[in-house]
Amino acid sequence: MPKNLSSIADAVTAFMRVLGSAKETLRKILITGEFNEFPDEGNMHCTARLSEMLDAYAADLESMSPWNNNKDSFLTEEVKVLCETKGIGLPNFLPRTSFLTILQRRIEVVAEIPIQFAQKVWNYVEDVFVRVLTMKSQSYPQLQSFTRWAAHNLMRKVRNQSIERVKEIVEMEKMADYSCSPDYINTWTRLMLQQQRFKDILNGGSSPKKLNFEMLGDVEFGHLQDTQIVQQAFDIKMRLMAYWKIVLGRLVDNMALHLLFTVQNLVNKDMEQDITSELMGGPSGCGGIERMLEESPSVSSKRVKLNRSIKLLRDSNDVVSKIIDRISVYGDGEGSN
Repeated sequence: MPKNLSSIADAVTAFMRVLGSAKETLRKILITGEFNEFPDEGNMHCTARLSEMLDAYAADLESMSPWNNNKDSFLTEEVKVLCETKGIGLPNFLPRTSFLTILQRRIEVVAEIPIQFAQKVWNYVEDVFVRVLTMKSQSYPQLQSFTRWAAHNLMRKVRNQSIERVKEIVEMEKMADYSCSPDYINTWTRLMLQQQRFKDILNGGSSPKKLNFEMLGDVEFGHLQDTQIVQQAFDIKMRLMAYWKIVLGRLVDNMALHLLFTVQNLVNKDMEQDITSELMGGPSGCGGIERMLEESPSVSSKRVKLNRSIKLLRDSNDVVSKIIDRISVYGDGEGSN
C-alpha cells in the first residue's frame, strides 16, 4: 500500500524528501555525467546524449552551407546585390549593405535549425525530468500526480524561455558583421590570394574557365567577364566565406553554453522554486499540500479493507493466544492429578 499522508507536516516532509532525492539524481545525470542509478539505460546517460545532439546540430548547420549549393552560378548573387546597392560615390569602395544583405539571406536559410535543436533538447530533458520525479514519488500517489503536473508546467516555461533566447541568438547574427577573432582576417587574406589566378583564367582564352577554390572545390565561371563589379563580387564572396565560419562557430558555441547554463539553473534553482511555489498555491498558502492529503477513492477503499484485515488478524491472534493459554493450563492440571 502507498504511504498515508495524514497531516500537512507528513505531506511537506514527504515532498521535501522526494524533491531532494530527485534533485540529486538529476544533478548526477544531467550535469556531472554520473549514471550509476541507470547503468544499462543509455537514454538516461544524459550528458552523452546531449553531446551527441550538439554534434548532430553542428553537422546540420555545416550541411546547409550556402557554398555547397550554388557552384553553377558562381558570383551571380553577389553581382546582382552589388548592382542593387550601389550609390553615388567612389568606385573602389565595397558597400557594406551588400555584405549584410547576403549575410542575412544566408542566416535565414539556417535560422530554423537552432530552434529545432532547442526543441529537441528540451523534449528530451522533459522526458528525463518527469521520469525521475515520477520514480522518486512512486510511494506517494497523491504527491506523484502533483509533481508530474508541476514538472510539465515548469518544463513548458523553461522551453518557451529558451526558444525565445535562441531566436535572439539568431537575430543578433543578422544585426551586424563583427568578430574579434583573427581567424576572419587570416582566412579572408588566404582566400584572396586566389583572385589573381581567377583573373588570369577569366581573361585567358582557355575553355572551360574553371578553378579549384579553397573551401569550394572545382568551380566553373564561363558566364562571367572580368569587370570591376565581378572583382568586387569576388571580394565579397571571400569575405562571406571567411565570416561564415565565425557565424557557424558562434551558433554552436552560444547554443551549447546557453543549454548548459539553463539545465544547471533548472536543476539547481528553478526546480525547487517553481515546484515548491506550485505546492504552496491556494488561498491558505498550502493548497497543493491539502490536495495531496486527499486519497483517491480506490486507495482509500483498499486502505480500509487492509485495516480491517489487520484488525481481524489481531483479533484472531488474541483468540488463538487465549486458546493456547487454556490448553496449557488444562495440560498442567492433568499433569498434577
